[in-house]
Amino acid sequence: MQLESYISDLLYRYDCVTVPGFGAFLTSRESAKVHDSTHTFYPPKKVLSFNEQLQNNDGLLAHYIAEIEKIPYATSTAKIAKQVKAVKSYLIEGETIQFENIGEFTLNAEGRMLFTPSTHINYLTDAFGLSHYTSVAVTREVYKENVIAIEDTTPVALTPQKRAKNNWLKYAATAVILLGLGGAKYYSNTIENHNQLAQKEANAQLDAKVQEATFVISNPLPAVTLAVEKQTGNYHIVAGAFRIKANSDKKVSQLRAKGYKARTIGKNRYGLHEVIYQSFDTRTEAQQALNKIRKEHNRDAWLLIKKLD
Repeated sequence: MQLESYISDLLYRYDCVTVPGFGAFLTSRESAKVHDSTHTFYPPKKVLSFNEQLQNNDGLLAHYIAEIEKIPYATSTAKIAKQVKAVKSYLIEGETIQFENIGEFTLNAEGRMLFTPSTHINYLTDAFGLSHYTSVAVTREVYKENVIAIEDTTPVALTPQKRAKNNWLKYAATAVILLGLGGAKYYSNTIENHNQLAQKEANAQLDAKVQEATFVISNPLPAVTLAVEKQTGNYHIVAGAFRIKANSDKKVSQLRAKGYKARTIGKNRYGLHEVIYQSFDTRTEAQQALNKIRKEHNRDAWLLIKKLD
């Protein structure tokens, strides 16, 4: 089993891919940038890192392998554990383990894994097809000096005959402009006065209506305060994703009837409406709830780590 190929597939879709018993691959978005000295433009990308402390099985990788290879979930988990054991044994022997298109691993003197990410692939789907390129620097000062030199060496000659011939056109054009400005100013003032009068009349009518409709309630109803609970947290248990919005709303109603704090969180990158059971602030709480939901309600539920707007 080529474990790195499955991890690579999931890195395009998720920001965290955990390998049980080994660690988690994390991605963060980096904006496009320009190198000042080389004038090279780099597209936005996902920066890849590794955290050895995150080893708990969230089910994402195992479910994906089980679906691709058409094997039971337990078999998929066992195959992952077997490959992780082999990788760790090679590292202990001092070898460098290469995960294709992901990076390489080595052990330091303290026995901790060191990860060097690969730069051969960009896991940001928004930047698909984009590559870096180098542009020639624009030398604006040189162009400015050339223009000044041309202006100094290119005389503009106007003869008295041409100037006399065109004087009456200049005066006529000036008169037309002045008449146009005067007419436009008069029209503008007229419109402004009309708007002021109309506004004044409308305000007077509104005041009269307000006075007519003013009344006092002797026995007003008590104010009602509604407490609306807003879910927070970046750890979400996903119940499913639906192409049609009405189906996702129906799923939310069904889950809420069962006591879950279900809601929709919008469309994912594939255009599907995602429905979650609940959101949590910590990974530990989310994992405990996920285990319970898989056992009692939906064995295909999975954990999504995402910051919602």
